[in-house]
Amino acid sequence: MADETLAGFPTRFEWALDDLRGLVSGRPIIAEGWGLRPELVATIIDSPRRMIVMVPSEGFRERQLRELPRAAAVNHAVSDPGRAQRNRLARDRLVADEAARSARRLSIRVLEVDGLDDAEAVADIVVDHFSSYLPLPNVCGP
Repeated sequence: MADETLAGFPTRFEWALDDLRGLVSGRPIIAEGWGLRPELVATIIDSPRRMIVMVPSEGFRERQLRELPRAAAVNHAVSDPGRAQRNRLARDRLVADEAARSARRLSIRVLEVDGLDDAEAVADIVVDHFSSYLPLPNVCGP
C-alpha cells in the first residue's frame, strides 16, 4: 500500500501545481497536502528554507484514533475492518517516515507535530520558519 501511494505522488503533485498556477498573488503562497512531497517540491523551490515538512508523532496518531471518530473509521466495505485499519495506519506511518527522511536528506526542516502545542503554537513555529527567510505578513489570518 505504501509503495502504491508513493508511486502516485508525482501525478498528484502535477495536479496540485495546476491548482497553484491558477492562484495569482503578490505574496508567496503557502500550500500543504498529502501529495506535496519534499523530493518533488524541492525541484521547484530556490532554497530548502522555502519549505517545512510536518509529520505526526506516534502519540499524535494515537490521540487522533482515540478522539476523532473519522480517524478510527474504515469508510468502505472490507472483509476485515480491523486489518484494513492496521494496514492504513502502517501505510500512513511509512509514507510520513519517508517524507521526513526525504526532507532531511534535502536539508528541509522537519517539524514533528505531537499534539502538545495547539494549532496557534504550531502556526507560530511555521511563521517563524518562513519569516526568517522572507517576511510574510498575515500568513495565518485575514
